[in-house]
Amino acid sequence: METARLALRKPVLTDAEAIFSRYASDPEVARLLGWRRHQSIDDTRAFLAFSEAEWRRWPAGPYLIESRAGGPLLGSTGLAFETPTLAATGYVLARDAWGRGYATEALGAMVALAGDLGVRRLYALCHPVNSASARVLEKCGFLNDSLAQRYSDFPNLGAGGAASCVHFIRTFE
Repeated sequence: METARLALRKPVLTDAEAIFSRYASDPEVARLLGWRRHQSIDDTRAFLAFSEAEWRRWPAGPYLIESRAGGPLLGSTGLAFETPTLAATGYVLARDAWGRGYATEALGAMVALAGDLGVRRLYALCHPVNSASARVLEKCGFLNDSLAQRYSDFPNLGAGGAASCVHFIRTFE
C-alpha cells in the first residue's frame, strides 16, 4: 500500500532488527503505548509471530511504515480486527520521524483500508497527555468518544495496572 510519501507493508521476520532498534526498544517512543517496550530481539520476534497470525486470520494486520524515498524504517501502524466490522488502529513512529506528518498519512491509509474492508466502527485509544496523537486522530476523522477511567494498561509508565485513556471512534456508513 502506498501514500504520497509512504510505503506500508506487512512485516516479515527479517524486519526484527530494524523494528527493535528503530522504535520498539526506545523508552521514549514506547512510553505512552499500550504494549510493553521490547527488552530483547526475542520480544520483537514474538511480535512478528503475532503479526503473522493476525494476517492469517484477518484480511489485514500490522503494517510497517517506510518512506517511498528510501531510508530507515519509520514505524508501524495497522488494523487489529475484533470482528469483521470492528477494528482498532494506532501507530508508532521512530523518534526521528516525529513531527513530519507521517502519522497522519499512515493513519489516513488505515482509515481508507478499513472502509474498503467493510469495517463499520474503527477505534483508537490514546493516553490523555498525548495531545499530539489526539490531534492526529482528529485530523483523520476520529471523534473523541469518552475518557475511559481505568480502561487500559500503559505498561511503560511504571506502576502498571489500568489507567485512563481517551477513546476515539470513526464510523463508516
